[in-house]
Amino acid sequence: MKSETVPLRKLAVAGMLSLLLLAGCGGGNQTTSSGGPNSVPTISSIAPSCAPAGEPVQLTVAGTNFVASSVVRWNGTDLPTTSNGSINGLIAQISASDVAAAGTAAVTVFNPAPGGGSSNPSTFTITTGAVDPQSIAVDPAGKFAYVATEGCDAEGYVSMYTINPTTGALASIGPPVPSNDENTDSVTVDPSGKFAYVASSGNVWDIDFGSVSAYTINPTTGALASTTGGIIGTGIKGTPEFFNSVGVDPSGKFAYVADGGAFPAGSFGGDSIVSMYAINSATGALTSIGMIATGTSPDSVAVDPAGGFAYVTNFGSNDISMYTIDAATGAFASIGTIAAGTGPASIALDPAGKFAYVTNFGSNDVSMYTIDATTGALTFIGSIATGTDPFSIAVDPAGKFVYVANWTGQDTDGSVSTYTINHTTGALTPTGTIATELSPTSIAIHPSGKFAYVTNSGSNSVSMYTIDSATGVLTLIGTTGT
Repeated sequence: MKSETVPLRKLAVAGMLSLLLLAGCGGGNQTTSSGGPNSVPTISSIAPSCAPAGEPVQLTVAGTNFVASSVVRWNGTDLPTTSNGSINGLIAQISASDVAAAGTAAVTVFNPAPGGGSSNPSTFTITTGAVDPQSIAVDPAGKFAYVATEGCDAEGYVSMYTINPTTGALASIGPPVPSNDENTDSVTVDPSGKFAYVASSGNVWDIDFGSVSAYTINPTTGALASTTGGIIGTGIKGTPEFFNSVGVDPSGKFAYVADGGAFPAGSFGGDSIVSMYAINSATGALTSIGMIATGTSPDSVAVDPAGGFAYVTNFGSNDISMYTIDAATGAFASIGTIAAGTGPASIALDPAGKFAYVTNFGSNDVSMYTIDATTGALTFIGSIATGTDPFSIAVDPAGKFVYVANWTGQDTDGSVSTYTINHTTGALTPTGTIATELSPTSIAIHPSGKFAYVTNSGSNSVSMYTIDSATGVLTLIGTTGT
C-alpha cells in the first residue's frame, strides 16, 4: 500500500516535474533559425534523471536554443532524437546497452553549424535497481515477490524477485519493468498467481489521470510481462483520478481500486470513489463494472476472505467505508461508515474474517474491529499504540500475529511493531518492535508464515526477516536493493 499520506514529498516531486515543463516552455525553439547561425543550446533539466541498470529509457530534455536538427548526446555519442513541441524540448531514446552498468553518463545537446555547438552537460545516474520502493506483494505460492517503486523523478518501476523457500531470501529476477505511469503506489497479485496489478496515482500538476498497469506472471521464472488489460483514469467531472491501491476478491473475478478522485478548486479530496472491475480469467484484463462513493481520499481496500464484504480506509475523512459484495456481479453496496483514528492508511483482515485492523498515520495507533459474520458491519473494540507514522499493516496467514510498518519520517530509521491476536476478542497485545532501514512503507508476510518483507523507501531496500512461529518475533536475515 502506498498512499497520499506523505503529501509534502509527493508535492515536491510533482512540483519538480511542473518546473520541468515550465522550464521547457521558456525560450525553447524547435525550428531551424532563418538563415542565421545556430545558437549554442542550453539544458535546463532532463527527465528522468536516473534509471535502473539494464532498463531502456525515453529521455525528455528541456532547455533553450534547440533547433530542428538538435541532437541529444550520451557521453558524446548521438542518440535517436525527436522534438517534443508540447514542452519545446527534445526526446531521446536510451538503449539497454547504454545503461548496462551502474554509474553516470553526461547528457548534452549538440546544434550543428553554422554556429551551434554543444550544451552544458546534465548528469544521468544509472542505479543498481529501482528507487523509492512503496509496496511489496508475494504471490500465493510464495515463489515470487514484487516491489512497486516510484523510481527516479516519480517514473515508476516494478522490481521482481524469486524467494528461497528455505531461507526466505530474495534474489533479483532481472531489471525492473516500467509501471507505465508516474507515482507508482502499490502492487497486488491476484489469488491465482497469474496476474499482477500496479496502481499509480499520476500527477495533478500535469493532469496525469493515474492508471492501473496489468501484467502476466511467468509461472516458471516469475517475470512480469505488461499486458493491454490495464486501466487509464478518465477523471470524474473533468478532474484527475488518483489510483492508490488495488484489492482483488478471493475468487480472482473482481478487482477494486481505491480512487482518490479529484482536486477540485485546489482542494484535496473531491470525488472519492472505489472503481470496480471484472477480471478476464484468461488475460487478466480489467473491465469496468461501475464505481461507488467512499469517504474523502480513499487509500486502501480490503476484501474479506469469503468475498462477501469489503472495507476502504478514507484518509481524509478519518473513517472506513463498509460494503457488501454481490457474488454474481462483483458490485459493492454501501452498509455505512465507521470512525477510525486520524489519517487511516491501511487495513488488514484476519484470515478467518472475524477481525479488522487499521493503521492511523496521524494518531500513531491501530484501530481494532470485530466483523459481523452476517452483515459485514464493523464494531470498534479499541485502539493500540504503534510507532511513529504507522503506514502499512499485515496479518500472518495463521491469524496469530499482526505487523505494522512505521514510516517515522522521510529518510529516518523506521520500525515494525509486532502484536499477538486474542482469538476470542480480536484485541492486540504488543510484543515489541524491530528496526528497519529508512522510511518503511509496506510489509508483506510470506504465505507459509515463516518470513516477512519490508520496503524501505528512504534506503531503496527490502528488509527480510524470519518469523518465530511461537512468538511472532522477527529476526533480520538481511536486506536487498530494489
